[in-house]
Amino acid sequence: MIDTAGVEALSRRLLGPEHKSLPARSWGQSAESFLATAPRLSEFTTPVLTLDRTRIASNVDVMAQWTEKAGVLLAPHGKTTMAPQLWKQQLDAGCWAITLATGWQVQVARAFGVERIVLANAEVDPVALNWVAAELDSHPEFEFYCWADSVATVREMSRILADHGDRPVSVVVELGGEHGRTGARTTEEAVAVGREIAASPRLALAGVGGYEGALSHDRSEAGLAAVRTYLDTLAALHRTFDAEGLYGDHAIVTAGGSAYQDLVVERLHSLTSGNGVRTDVVLRSGAYVAHDDGFYSQISPLTPARTETPLVSAMHGWARVVSRPEPGLALLDAGKRDFPFDEGMPVPQRVRGNEVLDQGAEVTALNDQHAFLRLPADDADALPVGAVLRLGLSHPCTAFDKWRLIPVVDDSDSDDPLVVDLIHTFF
Repeated sequence: MIDTAGVEALSRRLLGPEHKSLPARSWGQSAESFLATAPRLSEFTTPVLTLDRTRIASNVDVMAQWTEKAGVLLAPHGKTTMAPQLWKQQLDAGCWAITLATGWQVQVARAFGVERIVLANAEVDPVALNWVAAELDSHPEFEFYCWADSVATVREMSRILADHGDRPVSVVVELGGEHGRTGARTTEEAVAVGREIAASPRLALAGVGGYEGALSHDRSEAGLAAVRTYLDTLAALHRTFDAEGLYGDHAIVTAGGSAYQDLVVERLHSLTSGNGVRTDVVLRSGAYVAHDDGFYSQISPLTPARTETPLVSAMHGWARVVSRPEPGLALLDAGKRDFPFDEGMPVPQRVRGNEVLDQGAEVTALNDQHAFLRLPADDADALPVGAVLRLGLSHPCTAFDKWRLIPVVDDSDSDDPLVVDLIHTFF
């Protein structure tokens, strides 16, 4: 499913100043050689993003067991991390495919030998689509799925592929919703898209799919009802295509970000045991591998309040106090270019040395390279210039993209964690 040798070769890449926060003594060494020196996190400059090895492994295991018990397949969204080393860990744990969002991301995954890819997007770029067609023809083991949400999209794909490729491109009809993102807005429009795909000599109707997370942002009764209604409509669309005989011998129904995968199983799992075409339900949850201390820690079905085997946050930011310019304010050396902020500000958790921060401490704003930490009282001795804080982060999808290389620590709760791996990202 992935080229193990290609992934392992990343450990032989040379380190340099382009790798943010790595100590200067690592420059010119391979990642493998540097790690053999047993570096500690205190050797890295701040700010720095870390992953926790034990927590990553736990999250991968939790999700693998959860999907197996639910009877669905998992094609985690690889855009979350764009890290082949983590993709391999996920695939080795039984994931069915890797999901991606752009043609270039698909090329990265193919460069590392990923054999089954879901592009959760339409592909009407002629350069990218013709590359996919050539890749399908030259690699019989390669499976590829992309989406379409309009008849115009299907016709454009058919036009681009008219004189290219032998194997048809598998296309999933994307169903959207009012005020959502992409996706056909009505069942009637979606049915027309499916019929157009089935009639194309260069395409094959592979299933139906969409993203329910665009329709709700919480677990209120209204939000959950909106998601359930959408998923029921998606199931009905699949049954329509099945009844019309538009599929081949297999179809997929794919949904599920990292917020409502329980509802996807609840509303769609019955499709896997019907009397029609052989059907697999495919989840695309991607954030689970790192989870977080913010948005997903509240909304995910796999939190301590909702399950006995929860996900845990495996990513943290580390930043240093660089200024105490006025009472009740500390400035940290981390900002928008270092840590995510679109789904909540970083949350101060502890001072290096294992001291838990006062609960009233709060990051209220970020500049490009600074964080504003408001404190409940002016106590400079408790948080002096030079103190290093561990920060809880929200939304892994906008965390990994800020780092070319991410250190993995053995235990993010220890006083000075041992760095045991380096994760390469491709953004």
